[in-house]
Formats: sequence, structure tokens, C-alpha cells
Amino acid sequence: MQQEQLLADIESHIEAEFQQHEDVRLLYHNIHHTREVVSAVITISGYYRLSEEERFPIEVAAWFHDLAYTFTGPENHERLSAGMAREYLVEKGVSEDIIAEVEGCILATKVPQQASSLKEKIMADADLFHLGKYSFQEKSDLLRQETELLTGKAFSGTEWRANTLQFMEGHSYFTEFARQELEPNKQGFFKSLKEKQERKLAKKAMAADSAILPVLEGETLRGKPEGKKKKKEEDDRPSRGIETLFRLTSRNHMELSALADNKAGIMISVNSIIISVVLTVLLRKLDDQPYLVIPTVLMIVVNISTIIFAILATRPKIIADNFTEEDIQNRKINMLFFGHFSKMTLEGYQQGIMQMLKEKDYLYESLTKDIYFLGVVLAKKYKYLRVSYTIFMYGLIASVVAFGLAMLLHS
Repeated sequence: MQQEQLLADIESHIEAEFQQHEDVRLLYHNIHHTREVVSAVITISGYYRLSEEERFPIEVAAWFHDLAYTFTGPENHERLSAGMAREYLVEKGVSEDIIAEVEGCILATKVPQQASSLKEKIMADADLFHLGKYSFQEKSDLLRQETELLTGKAFSGTEWRANTLQFMEGHSYFTEFARQELEPNKQGFFKSLKEKQERKLAKKAMAADSAILPVLEGETLRGKPEGKKKKKEEDDRPSRGIETLFRLTSRNHMELSALADNKAGIMISVNSIIISVVLTVLLRKLDDQPYLVIPTVLMIVVNISTIIFAILATRPKIIADNFTEEDIQNRKINMLFFGHFSKMTLEGYQQGIMQMLKEKDYLYESLTKDIYFLGVVLAKKYKYLRVSYTIFMYGLIASVVAFGLAMLLHS
């Protein structure tokens, strides 16, 4: 029971750490991956019929194994995570033998993996469980996007497949469970990925052979250096990492906005119900029980105030002006916000969008402004929402106390 409670405490601790030090770039090494590794540990341990006591160090290691990613990134994160686990477990009074097993399991996940004991082998296979699961391609794409965001380097499909194939070719599962249940799927994915890589390389080679372009001293027919032309095209193309960053940040803002609207809707519904009950039931009794007038009025005032701030949190505000072509040229308008372009003509809007697409700096500037103003609106929403919840919480307490005092004094 002590280990079970400690595991529950560790789960809460890890989730709180990931939430407090959230890094939007960690698309793969996040709390979702950690939960999946814990689940994989339980699955593989079940194959070996390990008791809860025997499984305990592996589960602890699974919860802690990527915690340092939120602080330092991938560099030496296994050893740092092991240190964090030791510090936490020492504080909880866990024995040195168990702490050493936890550290060993975490260090076993370092690539290239090296595992000696059964517990370390289970942990190592659980960390790369996805290589033999049908979510393999999805996980690979997330890892690619995360790597691009962390390194600032964009990988072509051919480059990433080559790295993945090299990694998979050098990897071997340790446990009998993984070799039976995961290795066949892993080999199938490896074969499919290799065939795709060979097709892409062959197609690229054929395109290079068939492209007969007259070249004289590095000049194309149009008199422009081919190398410079390609380099300019690559420079004008937004990197995948930047696109992912903008997309993920916008999505997070929209999800938080939807969450705020839901919470405001809950406040409006609950307080409306309370007001309806008070008006239909309690007001009829005030003539016979006048000592309840003050508590009743207090409760209604609290409910109405709560509803007002909840409505303020969700009330839309649109400021639309008539913008001129000069405003578009001077970049005074955010072409991504409907409140700005809703009064523009279709031709003017199309012109502004085309100008934005032609200029990368203008595009990034517009995306940045859009995210910034989304954040400003979101901050205002949560400010009103916090006031609404605060009024409801303390007002409800005050109303109940007022009703209690009124009934006590009357009796």
C-alpha cells in the first residue's frame, strides 16, 4: 500500500512538472509519451508475472525517465532524470537498493541502449515500444517535428527516413515479449520504409538524369546561376519547424479559449438555476419569514454578479474599420483577423493576402500579431472568468453563512 500511494504521488508530481515547465516544442517527449511508457512497462512486466513490488522500480523509472527534457532538452537527459528521481525518492525515504534500480532502468534508455538486468531490459523496450506498434509512423512524424523545433534544422523526407532506417537497423529488443510481439511489426515497418526510401532515391536519380539543361560556366539558359536560384527558392520557403511552431501555438490558444468559454457557460448555467430556484421557491416564503430577506438578496446579488463576469468573459468584441490600400502597403492591418478585414472589399482582401504570401517577413509578422492578439483576448477572458469564480466561491460561502446566522438568530 505504501508503494501504491508513492506511485500515485509520483504520477501527480511528474504531471505537475510537465505542466509547469511545458515546452510547446516537445511534441514527442511529453507527458503523453511518459504515460505510454508506463503502460508498456506494466504490459511487459505482466508477461514475466512480476509482482507489484518487483515492478515498482521500473514504473518509477518510467515516470521519471524523460523529466529532464523539460529543463535541458535531449542532451544527457537520462542521467539528469536519474538524478531528479534519486533526489525525490531520497526525500520520500525509499531504500538505496530501490533507488539504484530506478537509476539503472532510466540509464538503460540511453541510445545506444545497454541493459543487463531484466528490469532494465523491460524499461529499455518500453521506451521504444512504438517501433513495433501501428502508431509508429505517427510517432516518427512527431519526433521529426520536435527535432526540427529543438535544433532549428529542417529535415527532408529522404534525410529523416535515412536516419530512421539507420536507427532501426541498429536496434534490437531485449525482452522475449518484445521479440515475439513487437519485432515482427517493427521488421514490417522497416521493410516498408526501406522500399519507400529506395523508390524516392530512384525517382530522384531518374529526374536528375532526364533533366538535360544546357549549362555554360554555371549559367542556365536564362542567364541565372542555377545554384543561386535554388538557394533563393529554399530561403523563401518557410521551414517546417516554424510552421509547426505557429500551428501548435495557435491551436493551444484556441483550445484554451474554448475551455474558458465552457467554464463560463457552466457558471452561467449553475447561477441561472440557483436564481430560478430562489425566485420560484424562496421568495414565496419571505412574507412569513422576513428574516430571510437579507440572505436571499445577498445570494441573488452574488449569482447575478457571477453571471455578469461570466458573460463578459465570453462576450465577443469586434472592431472593424475601413482600411485603405495604403494601410495594406504599410502593414497596418492584420489580414488574418476577421475583425480587420470584414469591411474590406473582396478585391482588397485578395490583394492584401497575395502581398502577404509574396513577402515572408510580412507573413511571419502577421502570424505573430495574430497569436499575440489571441493571447491578449485569452488573458482578458481568464481574468473575467477568475473574477466570476471568485465571486461565486466566496459569495456562496457568505450566503450560506448569512442563511445560517439568520435562522440561528430567529430561533
